[in-house]
Amino acid sequence: MSAIQQEKMESTSTDIHITQLSAVEFEPWDDFVNHHEEATFFHKAGWKTVLETAFGHSCYFLLAKVNNNIVGILPLARVNSKLFGDALISTPFCVYGGVVANDEQTAKRLEQKACEIADELQVDYLELRNKKQRHPDWPSKDMYVYFRKEIEEDEEKNLAAIPRKQRAVVRKGIKAELDVSSAKDLEALYLAYSTSVRNLGTPVFSKKYFSTLLEVFGDETGITTISKDKQTVSSVLSFYFKDEVLPYYGGGTSAARSLKANDFMYWSLLKKSGAEGIKYFDYGRSKQNAGSYSFKKNWGFTPEPLFYEYYLVKANAIPEVNPNNPKYAFFINMWRRLPLPLANFLGPFISKSLG
Repeated sequence: MSAIQQEKMESTSTDIHITQLSAVEFEPWDDFVNHHEEATFFHKAGWKTVLETAFGHSCYFLLAKVNNNIVGILPLARVNSKLFGDALISTPFCVYGGVVANDEQTAKRLEQKACEIADELQVDYLELRNKKQRHPDWPSKDMYVYFRKEIEEDEEKNLAAIPRKQRAVVRKGIKAELDVSSAKDLEALYLAYSTSVRNLGTPVFSKKYFSTLLEVFGDETGITTISKDKQTVSSVLSFYFKDEVLPYYGGGTSAARSLKANDFMYWSLLKKSGAEGIKYFDYGRSKQNAGSYSFKKNWGFTPEPLFYEYYLVKANAIPEVNPNNPKYAFFINMWRRLPLPLANFLGPFISKSLG
C-alpha cells in the first residue's frame, strides 16, 4: 500500500486538522503537490512568497493533516482593490487553483474553511479556479478554457502535428533566420512582454514580480528569447512542473508579427521540450473566442473547460473584471496610446489588483 493510499484511509476515519501553511512546512507541502496527480504548478508553496513579496497580498494557504501527514491543501490569497473589489482567490494570477485532497471529505472540509475565512474577512466573494466542476449550485464562469497537449521527442512528429496553415507560418519563422536564446534574460523578457500587453490595453506587471518568480522557482523557470540582428523581438517565461512545460508570460515587439517571431518562439520551446523528454505542453488559459484562443486552436490544441466557481459573500453577482466588460473599453483604448515608459510605470499599481 502506498503512502497516499494509507493517508486516504486514515483521512476518512480520523479527525482532520486544518491549519495555515508556515515557513517550515513549505517542503512537505510541495512534496504533497509533486506526488498528487491533481496538483498543478500553481498549487506550489512558493506562490505564497511570490504573492506576498511582489504584491503585498495576504495569503491563507490551508493544509489539512491527519496524524501529522498532509492529506489536502487549498492555497488562498486576498486581492483587495477599490477599483476591482475585494476577493479571496485560489490562486490569483494563476490559471488553476482550488482544493487538492486525498478524499472528498478532506476536500469539503478545506472548502468549508475557505468559506468561513471569506465570511470572516467580509470579502465580496471567494473564487476557486478548478479544472473540474465541484459546486454545480454555486455561480460560475465558463469564460475561460485551457489548452494542453501531449508532445513527442521527435522534432518532425511535433512539426507534423501542427495543422497545415500554422505549420506554414512556423516555417516562415524558421526561414527568417532568427536567433534563439535560453538565457534567463529578464530585460529582454520584460521588453517583449510589456510592449505586447501595452498594445493590448492591459496594465503591465512590475519587473519585481518577474524577478521574484525567477528567484522563488529557480530551476523550475526558463526564458526563451528570439532576436534578429541582436535585437529582441519576442520572449516568453515558462514554468516547468513534473512532465510538462507551461509558457506563461510572453510577448513580442513591433517586429515580431512580420518575422513570425512569436510562432517561431513557441515552436522552438515545444521542439526543445520534446527533445528533453517533457511530455506535455500547457498553453495556459484563454478567453473563449479571443485572439489567443484562435491562436492556440490553430496549433492543433483542443480547448478544455475551466470552472471558476464563486461563493458570494458581499457581492450580489459574479464579478466581471475582464476586458470584455464594456465599462473598461475607454480605459483599454486609452492605455494602448500611452508611451511604453509611462505604461510600465503606471501599470504595476493597477495590475496587482487584477488577480
